[in-house]
Amino acid sequence: MRFTEVFMQLSDFDFHLPDANIALRPANPRDSARLLVVAPGAPLRDLRVSDLPGELQAGDVLVLNDTRVIPARLKGVRHREETQVVVEATLHRRLSPSRWTAFMRPGKRLAEGDRVVFGEPSDRACLLGALDATITGKGEGGEVTLSFDLSGPDLDAAIAERGIMPLPPYIAAKRAQDEQDRADYQTVYAEEDGSVAAPTAGLHFTPELFAALSKAGVETAFVTLHVGAGTFLPVKTDDVSEHRMHPEWGEVDPVTAARLNAVRAAGGRIVCVGTTSLRLLESATGDDGVIRPFEGETTIFITPGYRFRAADGLMTNFHLPKSTLFMLVSAFAGQATMRGAYEHAIASGYRFYSYGDSSLLWKAA
Repeated sequence: MRFTEVFMQLSDFDFHLPDANIALRPANPRDSARLLVVAPGAPLRDLRVSDLPGELQAGDVLVLNDTRVIPARLKGVRHREETQVVVEATLHRRLSPSRWTAFMRPGKRLAEGDRVVFGEPSDRACLLGALDATITGKGEGGEVTLSFDLSGPDLDAAIAERGIMPLPPYIAAKRAQDEQDRADYQTVYAEEDGSVAAPTAGLHFTPELFAALSKAGVETAFVTLHVGAGTFLPVKTDDVSEHRMHPEWGEVDPVTAARLNAVRAAGGRIVCVGTTSLRLLESATGDDGVIRPFEGETTIFITPGYRFRAADGLMTNFHLPKSTLFMLVSAFAGQATMRGAYEHAIASGYRFYSYGDSSLLWKAA
């Protein structure tokens, strides 16, 4: 059993966050961001991400998510008989070489069979820009299935050329996106195309930080979880247990699984960089504590009462009120502990969300 029955209301995870604490640009250099260290029974400590090597021990391993964010936000026009409507799609999950699920606005004005032409009219001179699709399914909350005319690498290239980096709504609502975001909203170690949101804890890492970690004897391991747009969806149920996560595809390969088990057996600690890495490792770990190879979708939803199997530590940014991610960190480090840590962070001017500062959490006993 992974959970102890705990009844929770959404209001249990609410807190007031002033707009001034929301980061609209990342720290420069990346590892100059602040780092709040939260350990059971110990005072909170204010450091910098560049101090991370001193917080870890030789033999520890950092587990990072090497997914690469694709420019998954597409603007276009829905065509139905003689009518046209301007629409926007955020790709969510790939179903096949030519099919994606997407969240679309305005969702209520879309129907199966509608044709959607993505991109600006001037793009039509190039076949690569002919991002035409048919709506072949419609779900809840504006989610649709898009069947594109292009497929495979041709579709990938067209999306890369015509798409917009999918900045989180709380940033996009406050400023226009620019070219700098294409670099800023990507980890320096990104390898595997497929995410529509960044694994933001990893945005703080630099080549210099990796070098310092290696010198300190800290290992690194990479897994892949393609983050979906569902990560931004609000929890709408008052009873937290009724919330359902959107599926996300991930992989822990056999070599990495064996290596992580060996680290644990040798007395090293597993520290996940980001909630995505943690959720994937927990999906791959059995009740016996053994991490096994994993490839497939996960819908794991971690809330207080969950018994962790894989991670000893978690490096993560500061999350939204009433979000599934604040629930996760509350489960990991303790609900009262995290409420106190967030109160300290807000009062001390920590920067929140995707481009914000970081925290290093050690698992509650």
